[in-house]
Amino acid sequence: MPTLHPDRSSGGKLAANEWRRVYEHVVFYGLLAVFGVQSFIVSLVAACLHPLLPRRWGKPLGQLMIATGFRRFLFLMQACGILRCDLTALDGLRGERSLIIAANHPSLLDAVLIISRLPSVVCIMKAEIWNNWFLGGGARLAGYIRNDSPRDMIRLSVASLSAPQQHLLIFPEGTRTVGSELTAFKNGLGLIARRAAVPVQTVFIETNTRFLGKGWPLFKKPDFPLVYRITLGERRPAGEDVRTFVADLQGYFRQHCRSTGAATQEPLGD
Repeated sequence: MPTLHPDRSSGGKLAANEWRRVYEHVVFYGLLAVFGVQSFIVSLVAACLHPLLPRRWGKPLGQLMIATGFRRFLFLMQACGILRCDLTALDGLRGERSLIIAANHPSLLDAVLIISRLPSVVCIMKAEIWNNWFLGGGARLAGYIRNDSPRDMIRLSVASLSAPQQHLLIFPEGTRTVGSELTAFKNGLGLIARRAAVPVQTVFIETNTRFLGKGWPLFKKPDFPLVYRITLGERRPAGEDVRTFVADLQGYFRQHCRSTGAATQEPLGD
């Protein structure tokens, strides 16, 4: 009778997988800590500079500080092998005339991805983030806009777009996508575009993960690597009829996201 030997190759693979999981845990929580510390330092410095610098200096400085911090964080994630992303499509928007960037919103990382490549961006954000110790100082210096008052949000958004080569980042759903379908778009996007007389550049975020999507706890570990790809869609001129413009834009987003899996977080190809 032949002697049976253990499958050493299988045992080696299991051991390698275990070590990989330990490595991913350490790196994942370590990078979250690094991001938190970095964000707090940027926020603290920005909060100190905000009352001292004229707006014409403070606003671009704040935007640059945030973009640089986000880009450094994404670089570290890629260097550690837990993130793969292709954001190069956004580079073509640098130096463009003022416009609105409208993107789908699968996760909390979406703004990080976009702002990391486009330093001259004003972002509309929730009031609780504005008051956050880790992000609030930078947001105020960078001229980001709170969304708690629709009238003020629209007024400040239009004013920000009056500056040359200034981009306004909007997630038309107003919140992260819930489930497999995009939620109804807000009419504020169309109103801002019409009043500012600027076009809307559509941006699509595709991913293989639900990490930091709606209902995902911050410290819940996802499967790695996280994969993100950003592509540019149509650029649409502002419409006179706000409701029709927003409805048409929503239809375009839904059709594109269904065909690519951008709204459903389906696996991306290599």
